[in-house]
Amino acid sequence: MFKTVLFPIDQSRETREAADVVTNVVKKYGSRLVLLSVVEEPPKDALSADPMVSPEVVAKLLENAQSLFSGQGIQSEILERQGKPAFTICDVADDIGADLIIMGCRGLGLTEEGADDSVTTRVINLSPCPVLIVP
Repeated sequence: MFKTVLFPIDQSRETREAADVVTNVVKKYGSRLVLLSVVEEPPKDALSADPMVSPEVVAKLLENAQSLFSGQGIQSEILERQGKPAFTICDVADDIGADLIIMGCRGLGLTEEGADDSVTTRVINLSPCPVLIVP
């Protein structure tokens, strides 16, 4: 049913918690697992403390995630892209023919107050495939 699962990752606690769901789905369906991390373009004329703008930090994050899944007996592919997270996630899902995107949610974005700024909400609205949100 889910031949290809895309798991966008960042350094959040919610991503780590979603990893258990990813493991269960991939094992159950024998899915191909693609790990994606997006290096955000820093705002012009701004110094950013966000580690997700550092290619080195993102590469290490992907490497650690791949090791985590490997320890569970799951082979994964890693992709690193640069851009706006929601749009990049959806573009990659389309490019790889993903059947499912699994991602964590910080809990703010699915409410009226946070909906406009939420990567999760944007992915839900733009995705070419089903999106499983792990609260």
